[in-house]
Amino acid sequence: MQTKDLYALFLRHPLIDTDSRSIRPGSLFFALKGQSFNGNDYAPEALAKGAAYVITDEPTPTPPQKTVQRKSALLALQQLAAEHRKHLSAKIIGITGTNGKTTTKELIHAVLSTSYNTASTHGNLNNHIGVPLTLLSIPSETEMAVLEMGANHPGEIAALCRIADPDVALITNIGKAHLEGFTNKETIFQTKKALFDHVTKKNGTLFFPGDDPCFSAWLNYPSHIAWGKDTFHVSGTLTRTPPKIQAHIKGQSPYFKPFETEINSPLFGAYNLYNIMAAIAVGKYFHVSTKKIKQAIENYIPSNNRSQIIHTDKNTVIMDAYNANPSSMKNALDSFLMIPNTPKAVILGDMLEMGETAIQEHQTITHFLSSAAGVKKFFVGNIFSQLENEDESLFFANTDACIRYLKENLLSGYTI
Repeated sequence: MQTKDLYALFLRHPLIDTDSRSIRPGSLFFALKGQSFNGNDYAPEALAKGAAYVITDEPTPTPPQKTVQRKSALLALQQLAAEHRKHLSAKIIGITGTNGKTTTKELIHAVLSTSYNTASTHGNLNNHIGVPLTLLSIPSETEMAVLEMGANHPGEIAALCRIADPDVALITNIGKAHLEGFTNKETIFQTKKALFDHVTKKNGTLFFPGDDPCFSAWLNYPSHIAWGKDTFHVSGTLTRTPPKIQAHIKGQSPYFKPFETEINSPLFGAYNLYNIMAAIAVGKYFHVSTKKIKQAIENYIPSNNRSQIIHTDKNTVIMDAYNANPSSMKNALDSFLMIPNTPKAVILGDMLEMGETAIQEHQTITHFLSSAAGVKKFFVGNIFSQLENEDESLFFANTDACIRYLKENLLSGYTI
């Protein structure tokens, strides 16, 4: 079966499933493979649970009339998504970057949803499987689609662009992450830059932080919108110290009239000011009113362990534990240490996918915190536990060990 025929099948059965444990009646089940599973083994189960068809890449004991066998089920999924993209009239906004992708995506979705029928990536389904699944979930009536694109190896963003074909591009920043796959920051930049390369071929608009030296060359690109603390199209200044963000933001560009506003956001961390400015830049570009933008951002409540402020009976918890890399952890700690008038404790877990730089990057974090007087420090994980030589810090090989200690030595009255 060719892709165009598979697309005709999809139009009759527009639900895609990849997990046989959660089959929806009438769906198309793609038998994907992973390190510890083979979706082909679950094709009979998927049909038994109500899937309309199974797309496999190995012979399976399933009825031929219900089975579409392709060379690669994953490639079939990606090609189907690319075909669906051709039939969408929605503006596709591609977002990538080292830090802040998901928060920025959520903020942009909130802003655009005030004025457009808007879809976006669910959670952080931002890889070679997640992006196709997101595309295939976008209804034909959608006007705006905000797609998060992630990568942990060179070439992955370019591959995602070939599937999603974004119209405009936004890069949040370039920092250290996934060094196991990238080796250095320049490789990360070249990989992320593929999003800009793709969109510029379509004469699309680029969005980026103008005060990041990585993007200085793009300031000469005719169709761009930049944000930062200085005089860019959107500029912002914090007017209150953490934990929450209060900021004065203003801007003007060839794409929108001058504006000025105050933002009070429940997001934690000064670094989120840049994510907020990114969302404002996109909103203004697409003619969303300043009033609607302000309301959308101020009403956005973070979830999924990202930039959350949680008040318990005994402590205030700053929860920012979905993922970690050296730049995001340093930014979070900088903001955390600025919180005034409270005893503080930090509980940090290992940063993964650091490759050969793992020990060095973790040691940089412990050294940075060694100068934070009066802060209780708890380091958790195999990598951190190799560094048991820092001031009065406590090191634990795993979370269970840390939990046992904290149950016996309860913290009270702290910001954690």
